[in-house]
Amino acid sequence: MLQTDLSSYNNHPYHPGGNVLKRFLWYYTNTFFFKTALFPFYGFKVFLLRMFGAKIGNRVEIKPCVNIKYPWLLTIGNHVWIGENVWIDNLVMVTIGSNVCLSQGAVLITGSHNYKKSTFDLITGHITLHDGVWIGASAIVNQGVTASSHAVLSSGSVATKDLEAWAVYQGNPAIKIRDRVIG
Repeated sequence: MLQTDLSSYNNHPYHPGGNVLKRFLWYYTNTFFFKTALFPFYGFKVFLLRMFGAKIGNRVEIKPCVNIKYPWLLTIGNHVWIGENVWIDNLVMVTIGSNVCLSQGAVLITGSHNYKKSTFDLITGHITLHDGVWIGASAIVNQGVTASSHAVLSSGSVATKDLEAWAVYQGNPAIKIRDRVIG
């Protein structure tokens, strides 16, 4: 029976884009201006993201201690809130619509590994959060998931499959528990 052999892991087919210098500069920019609580200024963070290739709309608020893997693989609409300790682990494209809220500690994770292969190959999938989506505190959105318009993923829940529009999801794995009604 085969076993996992991490010595045979080969990440060569994956390339995050940007050259080595760009990735190096982003690593330190992310560390000094985003992953810290010492720099709470939204406007400058948006400016830096745009400088590194992110497409960012108007009135985007990025709280302290946010970790963004690769800004050139990030699109964010207008009036978006990104809470404290959010991790956008975007090995591939993450698209966030307008009026989206990512509550504190939420994780968007576009990569995983194929546990069925001894080489533990990288698996990636785009994440799309359509307009009006709310990802609750400490919730996780896994690779390949699309959250349709105004879907809600409640606190601590894990989305492993697409979320329907105007629906509230809860649990691990998240299941639909009710329709979302805005009064």
